[in-house]
Amino acid sequence: MNIHLLWATLAVAVSVAAKQCTNFTVPVCISARNAVFDIPTLQGNADATTFAQNLTSIRGNFTEEALVDYATVTGTYDISVKFCKPDHENGTNPTVQVLTHGLGFDKTYWDLPFNDFNYSYIDVAVDHYGFCTLSIDRLGEGNSSKADPLNVLQAPAEMSVLYELTSMLRNGSLPNVPHAFTKIVHVGHSFGALLSYLLVRTHPTASDGIVLTGFSQNGTYLPATVASWDVKLARLNQPLRFGNISYSAVSSALSMLRAPAFDLPQIRSGLAKYNVTLGELQEVFRTTDLANFIAGEQLPRAANLPSGYLTWTDAGSNQYAFLLPNYFDPAILQLAESSKFPFTLGELLTIGSEAPMAPDFKGPVQIVTGQQDSIYCGGDCLATGDPDLASIPAKSKMAFPAAKAFEAYIQPSTAHAINLHYNATGAYNVIQRFLTSQGLAPS
Repeated sequence: MNIHLLWATLAVAVSVAAKQCTNFTVPVCISARNAVFDIPTLQGNADATTFAQNLTSIRGNFTEEALVDYATVTGTYDISVKFCKPDHENGTNPTVQVLTHGLGFDKTYWDLPFNDFNYSYIDVAVDHYGFCTLSIDRLGEGNSSKADPLNVLQAPAEMSVLYELTSMLRNGSLPNVPHAFTKIVHVGHSFGALLSYLLVRTHPTASDGIVLTGFSQNGTYLPATVASWDVKLARLNQPLRFGNISYSAVSSALSMLRAPAFDLPQIRSGLAKYNVTLGELQEVFRTTDLANFIAGEQLPRAANLPSGYLTWTDAGSNQYAFLLPNYFDPAILQLAESSKFPFTLGELLTIGSEAPMAPDFKGPVQIVTGQQDSIYCGGDCLATGDPDLASIPAKSKMAFPAAKAFEAYIQPSTAHAINLHYNATGAYNVIQRFLTSQGLAPS
């Protein structure tokens, strides 16, 4: 047998059997000091626009204007997680990375099925470096429990979930994971990075190291991001996923599309009166749950989310905030838009929950942000205006005076959603090498 073919066959076998993953839900009891906001219930998209206008206005701090009190929020919620480990664990002291996604995503951000999982962060961390991972659906997102979008789903409550899951990993009480980890690293993206930041400020010994991706402490451009989203009620933007419309009702309404009398030339003629082509109409529907329905795809049961769950308008808004033109596959944008998840009033009001410093955290800190990140760098993370400051994220070093090490890495040709760009695996390797250099590799 050809020796090169033998090695290729062995490599494929190792890759296929490289990791073992288990999906399950964990009951988590939380306790958090949340804000109480005086925000009227949103009745429609016009109210969502009004909220966005208030939130982004330079006349003052709308979060402070709407704040009336604080209250302790408690409860038990089911959190959906995915635990992955190497197929053959080496050593007796594994390291687990806790992965927390940002707004608009769920835990699949870390294990994208796109292009045969070639964009998977988990594959790199587990298969190539031997880490374990625990990726979570944040409270209110994905397959985790839904909750009040204003009073519960805020940064403090979601950080409480992160702390409780971390404690379970530390003491060996996490279901389906019969191991007490002595080395735990937190890797967060965007809002998930904020939660990891808040975790080590509030509980400095909870983590042995943190990696904050798509992050800086410069919130100057957040209003522009919210404005670019043209926020809508999630239940109206994708009614089959997030509303309460029935499939039978949609089937009835669309029955004409399958009827013999359906006249495509007549449709084209009608669109032409408005200077719209059939292709343009298809482009509009391409990333909606309605298009998926027409194509015969199986959609999850409509979630009937309350009106405090919001989302951006369309793929254009998605690209503007998250992706750098010419450096992503257009098909991944379609996937990201059709599978997007909503964010909440409470999250937007507390996304600026600034932890000015994490003075007692002694572990290593790495920030990994795309050079063209528009949300936290205005489109250029190197434009600091200060010759002594290498990048906008590098300024966060001052927030970690006791950190064992600090690194701010700027990923080239990349915007905010690092994991959706062509060169994503380059950033993944930078992260794993940093953790390894800090003694946090499995051993």
